Amino acid sequence: MADAVPAPWRILIAGGGIAGLALALALKQALAAAVEVTVCDPALTRDPRGDRRSYAIAAGARRMLTALGMWSEIETQAQPILDMVVTDSRLADPVRQAFLTFAGEIEPGEPFAHMIENGALLAALIGACRAHGVDLRALGVEGFSRPADRILADLSDGARREAALLVAADGARSRLREAAGIGWVGWAYDQQGIVATLSHERDHEGRAVEHFLPSGPFAILPLTPGGSLGHRSSMVWTETAAAVPGLLALAPERQLEEVERRFGLQLGRLALETPLQAHPLSFGIARRFAAERLALLGDAAHVIHPIAGQGLNLGLRDLGLGLVDRAPALKRFFIGQAAALGDTPRLLRGQAL
Repeated sequence: MADAVPAPWRILIAGGGIAGLALALALKQALAAAVEVTVCDPALTRDPRGDRRSYAIAAGARRMLTALGMWSEIETQAQPILDMVVTDSRLADPVRQAFLTFAGEIEPGEPFAHMIENGALLAALIGACRAHGVDLRALGVEGFSRPADRILADLSDGARREAALLVAADGARSRLREAAGIGWVGWAYDQQGIVATLSHERDHEGRAVEHFLPSGPFAILPLTPGGSLGHRSSMVWTETAAAVPGLLALAPERQLEEVERRFGLQLGRLALETPLQAHPLSFGIARRFAAERLALLGDAAHVIHPIAGQGLNLGLRDLGLGLVDRAPALKRFFIGQAAALGDTPRLLRGQAL
């Protein structure tokens, strides 16, 4: 008599952002029919292409996306960062002297980073998840209970979903992390990050600029061509929290004047392609990254200042140090038990710090 086929393990991921979707895709590719993966997020009802936020993808994260078969889908929408200039000159200086520059490639033909819009990456991940059989549900996970051998998630439609493992990828204010009693150490900075997409007359030639000002860094990050003036960049402007409300209340033409004072005229005339949006800045790290049948991922585990553009890259690196590297071993253990995760929580805390 042939051996009975074991029932697939069920993993539930709360959070349909980049980290949650990438984990879902990686698990299905690694374990195929041995695992059922469900991603729950109310935001899955929205068209992801409307999200114009941009992220820097470091070479390591790009290689992970390549291994997932994703990079070829989005490469034409990603702008290589070919060099970076750092300055701390005053805004009134006629020439903004650079005190640090760096360029080069990780390997021949491989830039050290790329810029990509969040919507493009999300749309590609959602499509790949569907193609690989990931169950995408536009529902929230509001709580859970843990019987002896499983976890039961309470969904926002009133249903309960049984799983071997629940992954909390539900952001910095993770409801699931709090429900698990996992402590959080962190603080708020007296700063906010103002972001927007700008268009400009001249080609940035793949150059990123980081200008350190008294209120915080002002970053200009290159994007793919487009916009009303032919070329585009992403702006990340760190400003004191007290000054932000007044800046956001200005008329668009006055906002552009303030941007031009900091951006400079090296790329010619500027135009705002998206409205200015402000986000509070903070640091935080969970005291533990895993509990019985629960794992934290991305911002639910750690939040950092955007100065080095590493927040998303840390979230993607969680995948390599966590469940994906251990996927073959997890077939032989009870998925979700703390013992099966081994030293993953220690490794994640180490790389986050």
